[in-house]
Amino acid sequence: MLKLVTKNIGVENSHTLAVAREHGAYSRTAKALAMSPDDLVQEVIQSNLRGLGGAGFPAGRKWSFLPKDSPKPRYLVVNGDEGEPGTCKDKYIMIHDPHLLLEGIIIACWAIRSHKAFIYIRGEYDLPITRMEAAIAEAKAAGILGEKVMGHDFALDVVVHRGAGAYICGEETALLESLEGKRGWPRLKPPFPAVEGYMRCPTIVNNVETLSYVPFVVEMGGPAFAALGCERNGGLRMHTVSGRVNRPGVYELPVGTSLREIIYTHAGGIVGGRALKAVIPGGSSSPVLTADEIDVPMDFDSLAKIGSMAGSAGIIVFDETVSMVEALQVLIRFYAHESCGQCTPCREGTAWLEKIVTRILDQGGQPGDADNMLRIARNIMGNTICPLGDAAALPVISFVTKFRSEFEVWINKGRPVASIPLRPTHIGEPAMAS
Repeated sequence: MLKLVTKNIGVENSHTLAVAREHGAYSRTAKALAMSPDDLVQEVIQSNLRGLGGAGFPAGRKWSFLPKDSPKPRYLVVNGDEGEPGTCKDKYIMIHDPHLLLEGIIIACWAIRSHKAFIYIRGEYDLPITRMEAAIAEAKAAGILGEKVMGHDFALDVVVHRGAGAYICGEETALLESLEGKRGWPRLKPPFPAVEGYMRCPTIVNNVETLSYVPFVVEMGGPAFAALGCERNGGLRMHTVSGRVNRPGVYELPVGTSLREIIYTHAGGIVGGRALKAVIPGGSSSPVLTADEIDVPMDFDSLAKIGSMAGSAGIIVFDETVSMVEALQVLIRFYAHESCGQCTPCREGTAWLEKIVTRILDQGGQPGDADNMLRIARNIMGNTICPLGDAAALPVISFVTKFRSEFEVWINKGRPVASIPLRPTHIGEPAMAS
């Protein structure tokens, strides 16, 4: 099975420059530097490479939005904050193949005419930060970064910035505020970062995984890369599978692989042979799917058509023993804790939702609680500056709508017979799929 960004995982010392070069690192850089920046942007547009941090916006089109007549410097900001529950993929690239990410950064900076890049990494990621800093030092010493990138008349500096552990800083404008040394509060858009980003200068914000695929776009050509995936969703992507499956892990597969195949073929099916109950397909903010909705391609457009999201491809699997009310409490508690507090609907709404679902689980549910949860969630939707409000509301709406009978049983002071407390089935790091 074809692998691209994970192909060097398992190779001894793959994070070092010497080993990375033996396996192809920076071999695409020379080809990219021989192309004009505009041609490179067009190549990425043709690849149908989408933003793999969650938004799914076409990467090449985003690059093309930079104003051509601005005298201000341009910046590339790499989003390595990776805080979406159910998602842990970018860290593996930074740990095992940091030079692949650096190569993607160099090519992207050449394409957008930027001479400065920041890699914003979540504060808890000690090893990824260490590996990226070491890789940058190696690249500078080898002349890959610096005043003349690989001998070309092109200067590039790359800086690692450690985040402070706030989920909200995964949102691109909050990240930029944090990067500037300010409180991580999202900005109103427009203007979008491509016009006014870091220090009010034109800035492109791309996810770690997205940039790591760019060298392969250059190597294969845009159309060939696009053909690896499905319509409008090119290439491969990493899927993080957790929950009640036999083989939780990170699987690099063609975009558009069916959710059923990922769960039952690659992740080994449900623990104990139990029945599947529900799946969160794209990280905790994506609406939950029922067991009869998993025959869907894991691409941005197909999941949107059935009312969910591909998001970060963080797949969380629930079997028949999981209480959906307890599962929702875990999710909404997270969003209530992580709300930055800037917008009233999110700040107050997530706290109310947590209070109601906790009351229900404490046998204090009241008639109308389910409807109140839906009403509160719908009043959050679309009424906040950033997408965190929607991220909190969407799971609530889907859980209560699709599993309403469970909520009603709890509200009526009962407990479903098949329900057992929600506990993690996997402690620690999920294994990388071989």
